[in-house]
Amino acid sequence: MKKIAILTSGGDSQGMNSAIRAVTRSALANNFEVYGVRRGFKGLIDNDFVKLGTKEVSDILYRGGTFLQSARSESFKTPEGQAKGVENLKAKGIDYVVVIGGDGSYRGAQALHRHGIKTYGLPGTIDNDIPLTDYTIGFDTTLNLVTDLVGNLRDTMSSHERVSVIETMGRNCGDIALQAGIASGVDAILIPEVEPDLEKVAASVKAGFDRGKSHSIIIVAEGAGEAPEVAKKIKELSGLDTRATVLGHIQRGGSPSSFDRVFSSRLGHRVIELIQEGITGVGLGIESNQLTHHTFDEIFNAKNTIDLKLYQIFQDLV
Repeated sequence: MKKIAILTSGGDSQGMNSAIRAVTRSALANNFEVYGVRRGFKGLIDNDFVKLGTKEVSDILYRGGTFLQSARSESFKTPEGQAKGVENLKAKGIDYVVVIGGDGSYRGAQALHRHGIKTYGLPGTIDNDIPLTDYTIGFDTTLNLVTDLVGNLRDTMSSHERVSVIETMGRNCGDIALQAGIASGVDAILIPEVEPDLEKVAASVKAGFDRGKSHSIIIVAEGAGEAPEVAKKIKELSGLDTRATVLGHIQRGGSPSSFDRVFSSRLGHRVIELIQEGITGVGLGIESNQLTHHTFDEIFNAKNTIDLKLYQIFQDLV
C-alpha cells in the first residue's frame, strides 16, 4: 500500500484544513495509507505523525487555521535536520509528502525531494505571493475579511470626520491591500511595488474634505509602511484627525470562503492524480482557472508580480 504524509508549515491560512481533507480523502479513495505530520517540519524531525482516516478529517472543510498545527523550524534548514526528517519518513515507509505553505515551506519540500522523497507543494499563504499561480489558498478569504473590516471602520470614521490609515499584511506583495482597496473604494493605496508619495496622498485627502467628504480611508500594505507612522505623516501634512489601525493576525482567521474551499479541494485531488501520472517534485497552482504544476526550481526562478493594471484601474477610479 502506498503511503502519503501531509504537513502544514509557516503562517496558517484559511483553506489549509480544506486541502488536508481533500488530499486525505482522495488518497483513501485510491487505497493510500495517509499520515498527518503535526507542527510542520518540526514534527517531521520529532517523528510526530498521526494516521488520518475519513473520521479524522470530518468537519474541517469549513474551519480556519490548520488542525495539524504549524511551526517554523530552523533545524530543518540544516543537513542534520533534513536527514532526520527523511529518516523518519523512510522508517514509516512513506514515499510521498504534501507540503502546504508558502515560500519557506516550498524550500523544505524541495529539500525532501532532493533526498529522494516524492514531494508536492500546495500554495498556502494569505499574501498571494507564490509565483506561477494566480491565487494562493487563503487569499480570497482574507480579501473578503479585509474588505468587510474596512467597511466597518468607514462607519466610525464618517461619524467622527476622521482619516483612517489601515495596515494589512503583505511584506513583499501588496495584493491584499490593492484588491481590498479597490473592493472597498478607498481613497489611497500604498503597496511595496509602487513608491509612495505621502505629500500627494495628504493633498488629495485634504481636497476631499474641502469638497465636503466626512471621512477618508487609506490602506497600506505592511511592506509599504507602518500605519502609525503613515497616519502621523498624513496628519502633519493635512491637519486632519488621522487614526491608525493595524489589522494584524485577525486577517488569518475565520472560516474559508467558498472559493478557497473549492480551490483547496481541487488542488488536493490533483495531487493524487499527479502521483498516478508519475509527476513529482512540483508545486501546484491555478492559472487562467486551470490547475497547473511547476517544478520547485521553476517556481523559485520565477518572479512574483502583482497585476499593476489593477493599480492603474484604481488610480483611474479614485
